[in-house]
Amino acid sequence: EIASIGPGPMAAMLLADMGAEVLRVEKPGAQDIFPLARKHDITARSRRCLALDLKHPLGRAALLRLVATADGLIEGFRPGVMERLQLGPDTCLAANPRLVFGRMTGFGQSGPLAQAAGHDLNYLALTGALNAMGRAGEPPAPPLNLIADYGGGAMFLAFGMVCALLERATSGKGQVVDAAMIDGAAALTSLFWSLRAGGLWSEERGTNFLDGGAPFYDTYMTSDQRFVAVAPLEPKFFAELARRIGLEERFVRRQYDRALWPELRARLTGIFAGKTRDEWVALLEGTDACVTGVLTFAEAPRHPQNSARDTYIVSGGAPQPAPAPRFSRTAPDAPRAPREAGADTRAVLLEAGMSETEIAALMRAGAAA
Repeated sequence: EIASIGPGPMAAMLLADMGAEVLRVEKPGAQDIFPLARKHDITARSRRCLALDLKHPLGRAALLRLVATADGLIEGFRPGVMERLQLGPDTCLAANPRLVFGRMTGFGQSGPLAQAAGHDLNYLALTGALNAMGRAGEPPAPPLNLIADYGGGAMFLAFGMVCALLERATSGKGQVVDAAMIDGAAALTSLFWSLRAGGLWSEERGTNFLDGGAPFYDTYMTSDQRFVAVAPLEPKFFAELARRIGLEERFVRRQYDRALWPELRARLTGIFAGKTRDEWVALLEGTDACVTGVLTFAEAPRHPQNSARDTYIVSGGAPQPAPAPRFSRTAPDAPRAPREAGADTRAVLLEAGMSETEIAALMRAGAAA
């Protein structure tokens, strides 16, 4: 893993969580975009860390020693940067024809925006998904950086790497995986293209049944200024909600009648404002009414469902999400705490066959740390 920010580290974490031995290669003395202590950088967990200067000939040579026996490489630079470092796919695949070379970008390796800077919000904007998020009459709402960075980026890169490794078992050949966040985020919107084709989705934000337009798929404030998530899309589940909260039958019969939605929303707003969040949870959570309390990050690990599944764990003293998914036979090891940059440079290079003399020369030249 050539260290980067966002989806590259997340993809490497996902693979490391599943038991892959991932070596993180950082630039000596590099500063992260966030002032975050390494021990808190969860996406850097479970892998050893080297510090190599890839602009230095000796640093590049050291990386190629690692590439020669690696299954894959992940990089997240703009298109052409690895080539300018003389570490592009042609060079690396010449050193190891079985290598899977994973490339993570926002706009992709080609196209008029390939060289442009951007972040999750920019990539999401180009897919149509951002325009669909938010309240009617309000600007599109940023959905954290979960969709383009991590859903469309990290997940698709990790998926692509595994697919290429599976294909290699048949062909014996490596290849390049071009993972672009705009491509992955677009793929995640497949359902909405289906709904559009069927005339069931409006381009007007906040008017559809999955974007907060439907009063039975939304959040409501409770009497203690907290929130519940209400999502009984199916009529039988909506009927169950109505029965439990005392909602009139006419709303049940006309659940999908848009003309009634304003009145239904006002009614639900009044009802849910009558109890605290936890009172509603005690009454509705776990039933077919499809209602849950909206939790903070601090509250989430303590929820009985998350606790029963160990959805959150503590590693290196830091609370964090556990590896996912789960396996019946090959459960991964517990995550290991993030390593400081360069903590494993010497050990890894020794394992790669370099001598103490060669490593000392790297250090003296500033090509490694």
